[in-house]
Amino acid sequence: MIAQAGFELRLLLRNGEQLLLTIAIPVALLLGVTYVAAVPLAASAGASRLPEALGSVLCVAVIASAFTALAISVGFDRRSGALLMLATTPLSRMSILGARALATLGVVAIQTALLVGIALAIGWRPTASAFTLVPSIIAGTAVFAALGFALGGAVRAEATLAVANAIFLALVAIGGTTFPAASLPAPLSTVVSALPSAALGDLLRWATGFSAAPFVRVDAIVLLAWGIAGVLVARRTFSWR
Repeated sequence: MIAQAGFELRLLLRNGEQLLLTIAIPVALLLGVTYVAAVPLAASAGASRLPEALGSVLCVAVIASAFTALAISVGFDRRSGALLMLATTPLSRMSILGARALATLGVVAIQTALLVGIALAIGWRPTASAFTLVPSIIAGTAVFAALGFALGGAVRAEATLAVANAIFLALVAIGGTTFPAASLPAPLSTVVSALPSAALGDLLRWATGFSAAPFVRVDAIVLLAWGIAGVLVARRTFSWR
């Protein structure tokens, strides 16, 4: 499974479209959110925005890789027969999915190292809560990977492409990723706060030092509930062809 995960990771890193979605866009978003004054964040444009900007962009990066890119790749691999062909190898079906999830985690690790490195270079300084950054990213990757498998394993490839991208754009715009759910109007903020994107965004913004006292336990429970739901749906609906 680890050998297959390494192969999957190399394929992902050779794909220009994947690199645009998972590397170039998050880096550009971090710099834009930090320095563009028109972006309505709590702090004024500049290094003072980095704690909020870094947490938000890390959340976007996790969703881009673990949900959008994973769902699309699974959908098209189902259509081409690649997944079914892999199922004839000595790898078990769970090992095939596990390898894909590990490769996704590898991409997220590269994203995280790159974004944190850039943030450190332009002025971000970790606080005591930074020790939760890695566990939060791993948990978020697992949850959104489960949701990605649920979508990519049940819907036709073309529909997966459209739905995954539409969900991604919606989550970036009003899903509690780029901006905390609490900053949205009251009726909408209540709904958005129940989404896994908002829960992960809050956890990561706390880890990067923006939020002093978020509802960490509530966010963790919301994220866990969505992860369990994703696994249950994927187990019932995932198709290999």
